[in-house]
Amino acid sequence: MKLMEIEEILEAEVLTGEYDPEIEIEIGCSSDLMSEVLAYGEPCSILLTGLTNIQVINTANVADIKLVCFVMGKIPDEKIINLAKKNDITVFITKLTTFESCGRLYKNGLKSCSYFDLDK
Repeated sequence: MKLMEIEEILEAEVLTGEYDPEIEIEIGCSSDLMSEVLAYGEPCSILLTGLTNIQVINTANVADIKLVCFVMGKIPDEKIINLAKKNDITVFITKLTTFESCGRLYKNGLKSCSYFDLDK
């Protein structure tokens, strides 16, 4: 799913300025626990979170997450936005809840990160 599609689906506002709308996001994850994101997050994914601190961007950078979306209208401070820009991470905000944001993305074909393998 392209970034521009996600922006539209989530009725999001872009906080990091211009971005490449053609970047493909393959997987979605949602968590406020950055340790879970590090353990289960996947490259080229979106992270949906209500947590607005600098660790979100640091975690996204380590996990090679390309898009962070802050939910429920939460706005990160300028330091967070600047760090995201420095690390080429696009930041969106949406007024939607985490539940609705995830549901809309899933309904439109975005795959979930795999927290565990059910076949094991």
